[in-house]
Amino acid sequence: MYESKNLANETWRLFRILAEFTDGFEAMADIGPAISVFGSARTPRNQTAYKQAVQCGQLLVQNNFAVITGGGPGIMEAANKGAYDAGGKSIGLNIQLPVEQKPNAYQTLSLDFRYFFVRKVMFVKYASGFIIFPGGYGTMDEFFESITLIQTLRIAPFPIVCIGHAFFDGLHDWMKKVMLEEQHTIDAGDLDFFHVTDDVAEAVRIVKQCYEEECWLRKEPVHASTPDAAHAISKRILPNGKGKGKEA
Repeated sequence: MYESKNLANETWRLFRILAEFTDGFEAMADIGPAISVFGSARTPRNQTAYKQAVQCGQLLVQNNFAVITGGGPGIMEAANKGAYDAGGKSIGLNIQLPVEQKPNAYQTLSLDFRYFFVRKVMFVKYASGFIIFPGGYGTMDEFFESITLIQTLRIAPFPIVCIGHAFFDGLHDWMKKVMLEEQHTIDAGDLDFFHVTDDVAEAVRIVKQCYEEECWLRKEPVHASTPDAAHAISKRILPNGKGKGKEA
């Protein structure tokens, strides 16, 4: 009896997952080119990073992009606010948490997700680039997942731009020193999948240039069996090898 109830629960869980994917696909299908913006939910409104994220949202809308965030406070609120105030599409992909996340007030489209992995698909599937502000585990999760998907050829390359040398340079240096030089767990070209800057306008220029030039396209087929397959894909785009996040 216990096993049959368990099976029934699992079956209904599959339907809930399918429903979330369906609702997300239908709601996001017509948003047009978009950039996903990530960062800490804990960033206060008087902090420089918050003000930069507001500017980021405004500039993205002014350059004809929709803005996608996780829908919460902090950096997410700031990017949504910038997009909303600029009269653009401001999308929040909210997540149901034990400690309830309160959606910010600057969303023109607000979606609620029960499952993190469904929500994460939406961040990537409908984005033409990522702009990443300082954040915690969730922000780092999105950062590393995106470069993993590019490295393993699960998506074509898209721009990943990190805002803040003071926050991200230490991570880059650790990846280079420990992962690349000491442990040999990545290749040198893997460090080219993302770019670090303090300039929000530069970040927007990078994603815009990539989108306008369709930098994810490649003239010759690249096979995953070749040692530098992912890097060969990325060399056609910006100096740091960025491209678009649609499925390859």
